[in-house]
Amino acid sequence: MEYINKPDELQHAVKQLSAIAHAGRLVLLRLLIKAGPDGMPATTLANLAKTKLPTASAQLLILSNAGLTTSKRVGRQIIYRADYESMTGLLKYLMLDCCSASHDICMPLVPELQSAIESCCTPNQPSD
Repeated sequence: MEYINKPDELQHAVKQLSAIAHAGRLVLLRLLIKAGPDGMPATTLANLAKTKLPTASAQLLILSNAGLTTSKRVGRQIIYRADYESMTGLLKYLMLDCCSASHDICMPLVPELQSAIESCCTPNQPSD
């Protein structure tokens, strides 16, 4: 359990979890995850999330400050992207000391994760 007791990592995890512990921010983050590495403009995110642009921008800033998203100005738009590396780090942090090495507790997660990976991450197959 040495990993959990590192204060910097603990505080970083708390900041990230706090950022996604809000329905509006979670919706925005999930939209960015679905958008892939190209991300999407704040205006599109606001429309898809059915929220006003100033509200979406404020929520995206919180996600960005937590390290869960990145942004880049392109012309007059700001393009937001999910930070997949940071999210992987958070999941790893949560699971690293999983179940005190009791495989019978963690093993049911494996097929669920595999199924999720296959449904979202399998490249499109060309149709015949």
